[in-house]
Amino acid sequence: GFEVTLVEQKPKARTPAQTSDQFCELVCSNSMRGAALINAVGLLKEELRRSGSLILACADETRVPAGGALAVDRDRFSERITRALTNNPRITIEHRVVESIPNLDHPVILATGPLTGDALAADLARTVGQAHLAYYDAIAPILDADSIDMSIAYRKSRYDKGGDDAYVNCPLDEAQYRAFVAAILSAQKVEPRAFEETRYFEGCLPIEVMASRGEMTLAFGPMKPVGLEDPRTGKRPFAVVQLRQEDEAGSAFNMVGFQTRMTWPEQKRVFCMIPGLEKAEFLRLGSVHRNTFVNAPECLDDAMQLRARPGVYLAGQVTGVEGYVESCAGGLLCALLLAGAPAPPETTALGGMLGHLRKKVNDYQPSNITWAHVAPLEVRKKKRDRYEAMSERALRDFDGWFAKLKPLLV
Repeated sequence: GFEVTLVEQKPKARTPAQTSDQFCELVCSNSMRGAALINAVGLLKEELRRSGSLILACADETRVPAGGALAVDRDRFSERITRALTNNPRITIEHRVVESIPNLDHPVILATGPLTGDALAADLARTVGQAHLAYYDAIAPILDADSIDMSIAYRKSRYDKGGDDAYVNCPLDEAQYRAFVAAILSAQKVEPRAFEETRYFEGCLPIEVMASRGEMTLAFGPMKPVGLEDPRTGKRPFAVVQLRQEDEAGSAFNMVGFQTRMTWPEQKRVFCMIPGLEKAEFLRLGSVHRNTFVNAPECLDDAMQLRARPGVYLAGQVTGVEGYVESCAGGLLCALLLAGAPAPPETTALGGMLGHLRKKVNDYQPSNITWAHVAPLEVRKKKRDRYEAMSERALRDFDGWFAKLKPLLV
C-alpha cells in the first residue's frame, strides 16, 4: 500500500558496465543459476515465486533453454520489468543522479547495487563511519551464434541435465588446453587504478586469476569436461568451454564462467584459440567493474536499517549479498521488514540470507545463498536426501510465515 518514488539515474547517467536505459539490466550473466529445489538458490527462487515476486515472474516469462538453470532473454526480461514499473500507479519514477543519501521525513531505501556511484558511495562510507569495502566483478563475453563452428563444437548439457541441449561445447585436447592457459597468463590485462584495492568475489573469479592458481585450475573449474562427452565420438575431451544460450532466438551465446579482465584485443586473440571459435564474432567483450558493499552485520540493524541513519534502509547487493536472485530477495526482505513483518524463519532460504547479513565475522564478504546459511536438520542424512528434506521443511515453514503477512500485502 505504499506510495513509492523510484529514483533511477538512467538515462541521465550510466555506470561503465551499462548499455541500456531499461530497468533491471543484466550486465553480467543472463543466468539466475540452478532451478532445482535441492539447490539453495533454487529454493530461494521458489520462495520468491510464492511471495509474488515481480522479478521471478518476469524471469519465468522470458526463460530461455539452460539445462538445469533458469536463464532469461535479458532484453525481454528488462523490457517487462520496465513496463511493469512504469505502469504501476503507486510508483513515481524520477530520472536523476543521487550523490548523497537523501534526508527525508519518510523511509529511504538505497538499492544501488554493486555499481554505486562514486559520490554516493563516498557519502555512504562517511555515514557508516568506516571505509566501504570494494571488490571487482568481471563480465563474460557474448558471441554471435552464427560464428560458432558447429563442425567442431557440439550441443550437450552436462550429464544431459535438462534434456534440452541448451549448451554448446567447444572441446580441447591436452595440448590445446595447455597452450590456451599459457595464452591467458601472458595476455595483457586491464589493471585496477593504483588507489583501489582489488578484492575478487571467489564465486565469480576472472579466468586469469583462476589460471594463475595452477595450470589445471580451469580444467577443474569452468572448463571441467565431466559429463560432457562428445556424442560424435563418445569420448570425454581433456577440457571444454561451455557456451550458454543468451536469447530466445538462440542468436547469441555467453561464455560460461569466462569473466575476464584481459584487454579487448587480447580477448579476441586468446578466445579465438578455442576450437570452434576460430572465427568467433563478439557481440560483447568481457570487462571489469567495481562492486561496492557495506559491512552489513556492523552497519545494519535487524530491519536492514543503517544504525548511523535511522530511516535509511539498504537492500540488494550493496548489503553484501551476491547474485541476481539474492539481490532480488534482499529487496523483498527490506520491504517486508520496513512494513513491520517478522523475520522469516531461519529454516528458509530467505531467513538464511538475512542471517548472513546479521552474523558478525572478522572479514565480512559477499556471498551467494548456500545451504550453510540455512538452519541444519536435527537428523543426519546423506547429502541429496538432506537437501531435499531441508527444502521441504523450508517451504512448509515459509508458507506458514507468509500466510501471516497477508494483512500487510495490499
